[in-house]
Amino acid sequence: MDRYIDLVKSFRWISKIISKEGETIVTENGKQKFLKAHPLIGERNKINASLLSIEKSFGQKLGDDDPDDKRKTKYNASDLI
Repeated sequence: MDRYIDLVKSFRWISKIISKEGETIVTENGKQKFLKAHPLIGERNKINASLLSIEKSFGQKLGDDDPDDKRKTKYNASDLI
C-alpha cells in the first residue's frame, strides 16, 4: 500500500509540473529551436502503468474473478468527477 501511495504522490507531482510548464518544451541547439514533448511525460506514463498493475492486483485480492462476489462496486460516469 505504501508503494502505491508513493507512486500516486509522484504521479500528481509530475502532472503538476507538466501542467505548469506545458506538455511541450522548446529545445535550443545553437541557432535552431524546436518543440519537444516534455521529458516527464514518459515518466508519468511509466508510473501510470505501475499504478494500473498494482490496482489490478488489488482487484484480484478482492475477488474480481468471482462473478458472484457481493463486494464488487458498480461504477458509473459520475464517479469520475
